[in-house]
Amino acid sequence: MSQRFELIDADGAPPVWAALHSEALAAARDESALASLLATVILNHKSMADALSYQLARKLGDQELRAMTLREVAQEAYASDPTLVAIAEDDLRAVFERDPACKGYLQPFLFFKGFLALQTQRVSHWLWNQGRDTIAFYMQSRMSELFQVDIHPATRIGRGVFVDHGTGIVIGETAVIGDGVSMLQGVTLGGTGAERGDRHPKIGKGVLLGAGAKVLGNITIGDYAKVASGSVVLKPVPPGCTAAGVPARLVNCPTCADPAKSMDHTLAEAVYDYVI
Repeated sequence: MSQRFELIDADGAPPVWAALHSEALAAARDESALASLLATVILNHKSMADALSYQLARKLGDQELRAMTLREVAQEAYASDPTLVAIAEDDLRAVFERDPACKGYLQPFLFFKGFLALQTQRVSHWLWNQGRDTIAFYMQSRMSELFQVDIHPATRIGRGVFVDHGTGIVIGETAVIGDGVSMLQGVTLGGTGAERGDRHPKIGKGVLLGAGAKVLGNITIGDYAKVASGSVVLKPVPPGCTAAGVPARLVNCPTCADPAKSMDHTLAEAVYDYVI
């Protein structure tokens, strides 16, 4: 498929499941070698919940925990909390809207490990909240092995989050990520020592975390802020500001209105002469 799909519903947002199904039909016609895969993963299912639970189980299942069992776990989570499916659709829409290389919903649903790792964490987070720590940690381990993304099951993550590429992302237990955040490969949201308790960053809504950004400690990155690629942030960043460097400095306040959506990684010429 060379074109980007632009199916729009009455509210102005793409109807994700209908668009995904339509894209799978078109791809099955165009590429017969993948017709069986597309039918098995998407076309044979009646809902996003059914297809997503199958896809996660297909990816995560192994000899210790079979795919069928994992699918039942995911289906249980989606039946118990249907907002997980709506959030997954928001995440899929975020990929389509923010990644210029993405042609539609089919690519990330089938192939993008950032999206798949995020949906794995959402199921493991549901398990964590049910007190099922061991299987939650098992899913974290499989996520890390398969996708090179390591997110603790207790991490709280908002909706409409875009994880681009995914490789090397590490997010700690008490981290909180707001709605509409975008992050690239190599991001770390970690602690600064062996202390226990609330020790990880709090990322506001609409924040853009560039490739290799390290945000360490129980600090807040304000709404619509931006952390430049390769930066190390050890102190809070005010809303709407950009932090860049090692250690990070404030570059421009405010930055662009919604950096996570625009994916604008550019920096202003002038740098303030104090370290944050």
